[in-house]
Amino acid sequence: MIRFETVTKRYANGREALAAASFHVSPGEMVFLTGHSGAGKSTLLKLVAAIERPTRGTVIINRQSVSALSRSAVAAFRRRIGMVFQDHKLLYDRPVFDNVALPLVVDGVSRREVDKRVRAALDQVGLLGRETGFPMELSTGEQQRVGIARAVVSRPTILIADEPTGNLDPDLAVDVMAIFQRFNAVGTTVLIATHDVHLIERFPVRRLHLGQGRVLRDEPAAALGDSHGG
Repeated sequence: MIRFETVTKRYANGREALAAASFHVSPGEMVFLTGHSGAGKSTLLKLVAAIERPTRGTVIINRQSVSALSRSAVAAFRRRIGMVFQDHKLLYDRPVFDNVALPLVVDGVSRREVDKRVRAALDQVGLLGRETGFPMELSTGEQQRVGIARAVVSRPTILIADEPTGNLDPDLAVDVMAIFQRFNAVGTTVLIATHDVHLIERFPVRRLHLGQGRVLRDEPAAALGDSHGG
């Protein structure tokens, strides 16, 4: 599903964000990317989504090499990946329905199917009935849920999130993480970058710990569960 083989990413300014990173994420896994700010978490997610290309090494997503993707193939590639951001990236002049529907409208999905999928996605994040509201009328936690609904409305096989709870209080952060768990429970592969230690401890899933662009530790979920007495 997701495979990095000695992947290095060096930006034009000379900064090496990833250095010979190797790991594999199986279909249906949920994984936390941990590490300090600047450890390489965001760059890793951008490589998964083909927002960036590796400088060296191989990134394989859904059996496709990111480096081998033509520009015309990138849009179709990204349809299978849902992306959630810390700052939501919502359109504040559009109602909730339009924000969630955007990926489907871009793909030319029929209005009837758009309506069906948007309502289903909002139901999954607990916001059914808020379709006509605007983002500024919602709480920060609700705005993040809209972002998640938009990310999953295309029914992606992979869901990635970059610090999705960074602006939320602890209780809301747990609620949002539980939403990711529900999608993972039905087979979606989930990869979440976070530095929230308390949240990481509460959800004993596999962790890839990054430091200076390298994968320093790979802690499997089973071992974490044992350490928590599970």
